[in-house]
Amino acid sequence: MKMIKKILVTVAFAIPLLAGADTYDNLISAAKTGDTAEVSMLVSKGASIDTTDIEGNTLLMLAARDGHLELVQYLVKQRAKLNARNSSGDTALRLAAFRGHLRIAEALVAGGAAVNMQGWTPLAYAAFAGHLDIAKLLIKSGADINLPSENGTTALMAATRNGHIEIVRLLLANKADTSRTLDTGETALDLATRFNNSDIFDLLRKAGAKSGRTATIEVR
Repeated sequence: MKMIKKILVTVAFAIPLLAGADTYDNLISAAKTGDTAEVSMLVSKGASIDTTDIEGNTLLMLAARDGHLELVQYLVKQRAKLNARNSSGDTALRLAAFRGHLRIAEALVAGGAAVNMQGWTPLAYAAFAGHLDIAKLLIKSGADINLPSENGTTALMAATRNGHIEIVRLLLANKADTSRTLDTGETALDLATRFNNSDIFDLLRKAGAKSGRTATIEVR
């Protein structure tokens, strides 16, 4: 009899755990597919609006990354954490900027998402990926053009590296600092040389850019 009671108690505790696991899986899946109705239903039943997957991506990050505007708007209204970071240090706005989701970036910025932060900024992500419209949005929203990443990468360097000349023009027009250097000593001009982006090289030279390597040699 005691054994039967023990089994019943164990099963009673296991059922909520299984239900919780199902809720978690359904919530993450719904965020990835942009199923706002499913997310809303699960949240109304007690699921956390800031639930994360195993890589630290919140529901908002997943929706922003995959372009689900309606779900992003719902999560912003529900006061999801806008500036949470995943295991790679990315925020929802960083992911939207990298993927080129302009309307989602607009919704996040309007909701109060930070445009400036340590590490790669949303502007640097947009510059790296060549999303001119998002770069314009972020600059208009107060992005620090010259804020560097851990290794010194600025938005100008990111755009130069990947040959996005219109973004380089935009950044120069907004007084991007051409003298900034990577931890290797390279400037944007050096990157234009290394990645064979001759048009950008000419543009940078006209803006007064110089090689960091030349400066290093002169100091020595």
